[in-house]
Amino acid sequence: MAIFLTKDSKVLIQGMTGAEGTRHTARMLAAGTDVVAGVTPGKGGQSADFGQRWVPVFGTVAEAMAETGADVSVVFVPPKFARGAVEEAIDAGIQLCVVITEGVPVHDTLRFWARAQASGRTRIIGPNCPGLISPGQSSAGIIPADITSAGRIGLVSKSGTLTYQLMYELRDIGFSTAVGIGGDPVIGTTHIDALQAFQDDPGTDAIVMIGEIGGDAEERAAAYIEQHVTKPVVAYVAGFTAPEGKTMGHAGAIVSGSAGTAQAKKEALEKVGVRVGKTPSETARLMRDTIRTR
Repeated sequence: MAIFLTKDSKVLIQGMTGAEGTRHTARMLAAGTDVVAGVTPGKGGQSADFGQRWVPVFGTVAEAMAETGADVSVVFVPPKFARGAVEEAIDAGIQLCVVITEGVPVHDTLRFWARAQASGRTRIIGPNCPGLISPGQSSAGIIPADITSAGRIGLVSKSGTLTYQLMYELRDIGFSTAVGIGGDPVIGTTHIDALQAFQDDPGTDAIVMIGEIGGDAEERAAAYIEQHVTKPVVAYVAGFTAPEGKTMGHAGAIVSGSAGTAQAKKEALEKVGVRVGKTPSETARLMRDTIRTR
């Protein structure tokens, strides 16, 4: 089992013919993803050779979906075109839209997020995220497929790099799905959304949650865990040594006074029974202990 992305997912790539789109489409295909189409305006009717298969290119998302049955879109387009690309996918009725693009203006994200909510059909992951992977089944984004194995841990993370590290450190146990939700101030899928999905997934036994300084997403996740999550959760919060008032890496990772500190988030999570590591490696050890004692 997995959440959001399975072996049956049919994936189209918006911006597939660009440099990043081409590179990561090849990696997704190598991971076993059923990439059925690319979308590049003005290039409809062409096709791209990825060695093991040719992938047709369409001029619009609607055409690609009608011809191939695609239900997942991965967006590799420059920031100034991201809003238009995502809104096109939403209007075409895509079920899952994974926005890899970094540097999307927050007001653009707000607009396409609101459009997705109004549609009642489309789940947004990102922007500024590595995407998601259900090892052995499918990959949508830029997460390396060869660093872990299929298993029964679910992972939700704001950080792409920390996603990779935890996947690698726990590779012998393996993951049902790893979801990189992105670290921008406004994102589509949240920690809580992923926690709910993992709680409902019979293929997930335990959950790793990676947060970071800034905002109150981790505190809200802690409140949700207390009320709704019965599976064990282990967490890591990046930024214990971050200086106050300085943006660190992600646009949302900024501490203002006592709000949004790593220590405050750690305390909120531990209060509801979540074990919190002070380093990624300690977090992996805590998950091993948790799995071992179940």
